[in-house]
Amino acid sequence: TEVSGYSKAETIGRHLVNTFIHLEFRSSVSEVLQNALVGKDVANFELPLFTKSGKRREILLNATPRRGDDGSVIGVLGVGQDITELNQQRTEALRIADDLGRIIETANAPIFGVDIHGHVTEWNLKLAELSQFTCDMAVGKSLVANFVTAELKASVGHVLLKALNGEHTPSFELPLVLDGEQKAVLLMNAATRRGQNNEVIGVICVGQDITQINAMTAEQQRVADDLSRVIDTANAPIFGVDMEGMVTEWNRKAVSILGYTKAEAIGKNLVDKFIQPEDRKSVSDVLSKALAGKETANYELPLLSKHDDRFTILLNATTRRDAKGNITGVVGVGQDITEIKT
Repeated sequence: TEVSGYSKAETIGRHLVNTFIHLEFRSSVSEVLQNALVGKDVANFELPLFTKSGKRREILLNATPRRGDDGSVIGVLGVGQDITELNQQRTEALRIADDLGRIIETANAPIFGVDIHGHVTEWNLKLAELSQFTCDMAVGKSLVANFVTAELKASVGHVLLKALNGEHTPSFELPLVLDGEQKAVLLMNAATRRGQNNEVIGVICVGQDITQINAMTAEQQRVADDLSRVIDTANAPIFGVDMEGMVTEWNRKAVSILGYTKAEAIGKNLVDKFIQPEDRKSVSDVLSKALAGKETANYELPLLSKHDDRFTILLNATTRRDAKGNITGVVGVGQDITEIKT
């Protein structure tokens, strides 16, 4: 009565199927009842029942033959559970799962998932594009054994193991290799994937393609290395100082002229260590201007060598900046004009 809205008086003596079952379900319900009437129990049959107000309810039904004193079947007894809300929750969960599946599949970021054994369960379109392995080629395969280079198998395996134990890894690099050729480098994060009862069922990894970023970084490093070699081998004295005036660069020509090795110069205060007292103020002024962004050209820099010899360097003091444009120090490139001055 509570579920259907019909009182007992309204139901007793009425034909169950013709009165309370919707036309499209009458055949299947009749079949269940007929089976029970010939002695066959029917368990967990989902019975669609329409209430007095016309709303549909889902009843999970066990239909059991009812027998008389002589053992003959005299009817059917149905015992059920209203699973309408449960079905709605299940339908909503399936919808969310379907939406999530589409999001993963079409996301503009590489995404893969593995089960508790490390076998691939998700492999989205972006990852297929970057790796050149299709979803069909990847799903079911061991991620570490089939898609990770030998030198990274242990570290990637460790990341997956941590995630399977509930420990999130915010970032790890995963190179994608096909036939020995690196196709892409991914920066991934690994998160634990859980089931309906919060049990661990695998790992989901979402990332970004950093192939171009890595290539740019490598190129920048190459340029920096080239510049460092140019500075070190230049046929002109070159030195650098930081914001506190401490030496950060000291090339071979500076070593040759002044007699101080690079190790002896780096970290020392340029003015205090290498400038005679009477010239320290003017040199400090030049450095201060450069540290404020005002460069100085053709400044005659007096330097004192390790052996107390005096040298005059015609110097250009240039402001040194980082990638964001912040001033980090001064670079001085000079020419030894000692002999010209004497």
